[in-house]
Amino acid sequence: MKTKNKNFTIRRATIEDCPLILEFITELAHYEKLAHEVVTDVETLENSLFGENPYAKVVIGEYKGQAVAFALYFHNFSTFLGKPGLYLEDLYVKPQMRGKGLGKIMLAYLAKTAISLGCGRFEWWVLDWNKPAIDFYKSLGAKPMDEWTVNRVTGEALVKLADTFV
Repeated sequence: MKTKNKNFTIRRATIEDCPLILEFITELAHYEKLAHEVVTDVETLENSLFGENPYAKVVIGEYKGQAVAFALYFHNFSTFLGKPGLYLEDLYVKPQMRGKGLGKIMLAYLAKTAISLGCGRFEWWVLDWNKPAIDFYKSLGAKPMDEWTVNRVTGEALVKLADTFV
């Protein structure tokens, strides 16, 4: 899909993009100081994103034909609205391409996607130390949900919890 920036296009990822998607994920993890948490590989991404039951979708942003950004998103659901939402898991723009408005274009594309799919919300998380991102998101009208605490159960704790189901 062409954008207002004639040099920047957004396209849906294909299974052949999985090595590129892994590269973006790894770069993002390094930026977020979470590289030690990346355990996925190309095969896992192929199965999770393009297998029989895809769990998420990915779009690639290309500047003059070079992949410089990606976004991975999926649907959640708001019981209060009674509608699906679009949840942005990851958005990443390569450092040398930041400040050119590409992140805003990617978010606008996803907002348009959310509206076209009848979603009542478009949401994402941001690390509390990432002030540039927080300020950027606020400038777009995003409201931090400070009154909510994220909870997560993974690994052994997830297995232990599941084992309590009788």
